[in-house]
Amino acid sequence: MAEAIASNWIAPVGPFITRFEKALCDYSQSPHCIAVNSGTSAIHLALIVAGVTDGDEVLCSTFTFAASAFPIRYQRATPIFVECEAQGWNICPDTLEQAITARHKLGKHPKALIVAHCYGNPADMPRILNICEKHNITVIEDAAEAVGSSLQGIPMGNWASLGAYSFNGNKIITCSSGGALLCKNDAQAKLARKIAAQAKEPVPHFEHHLEGHNFLMSNLLAAVGVSQLEVLADRVKSRRERFDSYQEQLHKIPGCSWQHEIPGAISNRWLSTFYFSSDSTINTSDWISKLAAENIESRALWKPLHTQVAFKDCPYYGDGLSERLYANGICLPSGQKVNEDSVQQIFDHHV
Repeated sequence: MAEAIASNWIAPVGPFITRFEKALCDYSQSPHCIAVNSGTSAIHLALIVAGVTDGDEVLCSTFTFAASAFPIRYQRATPIFVECEAQGWNICPDTLEQAITARHKLGKHPKALIVAHCYGNPADMPRILNICEKHNITVIEDAAEAVGSSLQGIPMGNWASLGAYSFNGNKIITCSSGGALLCKNDAQAKLARKIAAQAKEPVPHFEHHLEGHNFLMSNLLAAVGVSQLEVLADRVKSRRERFDSYQEQLHKIPGCSWQHEIPGAISNRWLSTFYFSSDSTINTSDWISKLAAENIESRALWKPLHTQVAFKDCPYYGDGLSERLYANGICLPSGQKVNEDSVQQIFDHHV
């Protein structure tokens, strides 16, 4: 940051932008990367270059944060929510295929799918891509939570033709805010970069032939990103160790479950998350309250998007699994400052 400030490159252009984008390309194995101001902007940009527009339908994970689905609304399209599966809590390929078939019977043809890697755990991308290829549906990976995660040696975000990262303050590495769009297609990458910079035409005056957006990241934040990437492997190792510590304590409790990694997957375990079935002795609302009284922050799992008032008019396909996960699940403290003493303190207050 000191180097960026000393150089006076503070704007959304400069040497650290170039350096950060190259580092992200090297890490992700993606041919193109555009650093932007948020993961939400990256998803929005992906939808634009995928051609999603007014009246289109976009399939979307329901068990995720709302930023996965809001950009669908920005493009005046309709989210179609799909339930998660029981093992990894990611979008269920079987339910996805059922949803596509049901939409076809109604004369609808979803244009894209936004698949989120829930809490950093890789979704079953080979099956999902195969299904979407059959139906000519563009896949966009919401890898906002999955920087540092991989499947079969391929970093998440680079399985599909378009992928989104987030570097928000709560992510495993952060620029304080920010995101990135990964793109495999040269023409789409060129268009994305243009739209992210207000769609200015290459002429001496300000000329605009397309709708543009102010999406670019500043050189200052990119400098932070460059330094953060250097510690990504250590962060993933730390988060996985933290998850293992919690799992060691919780696996003895009847009715406790967690996200399982599919074969070949490495989750960054961005958050350590657990669910307790109806026959468990744990009530997560009580546990969250007891921890809060000790100034220890924990949270419920995602409230499914198909149950949110903001999306009340959107179709949903599934069996309500995500609603059950939300009803008695918990995100335990997962940051870098959590150590073995902290873990013990957390379990001293469980109920």
